[in-house]
Amino acid sequence: MRIFAVIAGIAIVAGILLDAFETIVLPRRITRTFRLTSWFYRNTWVPWARGARRIKSPARREAVLGYFGPSSLILLLILWAFGLIFGFALLQYGAGEHLQLSNERVSFGALMYHSGETFFTLGYGDITPVSPVARALAVLEAGMGFAFLGVVIGYLPTIYSAFSRREIEISLLDARAGSPPTAAELLTRFGNCPQQTVLDEILRDWEHWAAQVLESHLSYPVLSFFRSQHNNQSWLGALTTILDASALVMAGIDGVRDEQARLTFAMARHAVVDLAQVMRAQYDAHTTDRLPAAELNRLRAALGEQDLRLKDGIEAEEKLDHLRSLYEPYAIALARRLFITLPPWIHPEKKKDNWQGGPWDRLIQARGLGRAQRMDEHF
Repeated sequence: MRIFAVIAGIAIVAGILLDAFETIVLPRRITRTFRLTSWFYRNTWVPWARGARRIKSPARREAVLGYFGPSSLILLLILWAFGLIFGFALLQYGAGEHLQLSNERVSFGALMYHSGETFFTLGYGDITPVSPVARALAVLEAGMGFAFLGVVIGYLPTIYSAFSRREIEISLLDARAGSPPTAAELLTRFGNCPQQTVLDEILRDWEHWAAQVLESHLSYPVLSFFRSQHNNQSWLGALTTILDASALVMAGIDGVRDEQARLTFAMARHAVVDLAQVMRAQYDAHTTDRLPAAELNRLRAALGEQDLRLKDGIEAEEKLDHLRSLYEPYAIALARRLFITLPPWIHPEKKKDNWQGGPWDRLIQARGLGRAQRMDEHF
């Protein structure tokens, strides 16, 4: 019985240490074999998302979904700590000898308590290891407790720093491509600038942003669950918008060169494909077309109003369809997996950007109208 406890304890401690090492210290591989963290997120996100789907209010639903990322991070750290405490308790039970102040029998429950106070370095001394093995295990566990505290102190700021960098660029996209962002808004606002360098610089910035998102979300997949500050914004929506806009430029817009669009498309497509693998998103051949013929015609008309002529003809449409097939299935699968609504190619109607709205706007407008009426009456 005790030898089985030792084997189980070694397996649990080694498994958790390997999982924490791969998650925090060496988070570089896209696909992994069994890992506790992957199992944890697969079995917590699905019921959480299903519960959120029952909430009718979009704002409340997004709020509930937004709790998952930070909460899951804390729960994962608790799971690691509990697993190490339980594993060392098994090792102490199988290989150690202990004395208790009250001379009571040292049960496994008492060893769990002893393992916990050792891990968190409380040091009450009411249970004392006697054998050399037990003492060595106690010293090793106490050192691991210090290391765990250091991991927590270093891990959380890294996560939130990466989240902050991601959200800054998403907020900047608000004035450039609308809320939520669309390829049509981005191109109509910047595609017809006298100098194409303006559009190229925007696409170049988003090429770098896509690379940063790929690196940070591969290293720390939990960031994929972190929602943006506004309900109509998301990292996946921004990435899809940039891919849409780059695809349109590559498909052909008269007078617009596609050199930078090609680079941005390649990097953004790399990000969406790899992250779909990390999140284990499933392909669905029966998804709704994001750009049916009627929407494509509306898009052509909207671009045409800004002197941006999207090339037509069978060859141009086939090229656009091919480019879309390279990334849309992955983006749609990720959106379904993360319960994120992808932005359209073009808004059905004109929408205000987030920066144009405010809680006092109606009161200020009403006050302004009242003042104007009084001035009219006065004159």
